Amino acid sequence: QVQLVESGGGLVQAGGSLRLSCAASGLSFNTYTMGWFRQAPGKEREFVAQCNWSGSSTDYAESVKGRFTVSRDNARNTVYLQMSSLKPEDTGVYYCTARRPMSSTYAYWGQGTQVTVSS
Repeated sequence: QVQLVESGGGLVQAGGSLRLSCAASGLSFNTYTMGWFRQAPGKEREFVAQCNWSGSSTDYAESVKGRFTVSRDNARNTVYLQMSSLKPEDTGVYYCTARRPMSSTYAYWGQGTQVTVSS
C-alpha cells in the first residue's frame, strides 16, 4: 500500500520560509518522479514543482521559480519542498504526489499539509 505523508506546513509571515517534507512508503521510491501541487481556497489544484527519480531534473511553476526548490533523498524515501520569500498567494494545501516511470499522470497523492502566509 502506497503512502505519502506530508509534514512541515504552518503559518508564516510574508517573506518567510518553510520546508515541506513528504515521506513515501510502499513504492520503489527511487524510480518515481515526485511532485508537489497546491490548492488555494476556491481554486483548482495546481502544479508547483517536480523532480525526476534522481533529482537531477526539476520543473517549477512560473509563479514559484526562483523562490521554491524541490529535492529528494532516495536513501530516506523523502522529497522536500523548500519555500522562500513566501507570499500570501502561496497560501493553500500542499500535496505530495508520485508518478510512475514512463507515465504521464500522477498515481498517488498525500493527504496534504496546510501552508498559510500572512501579509
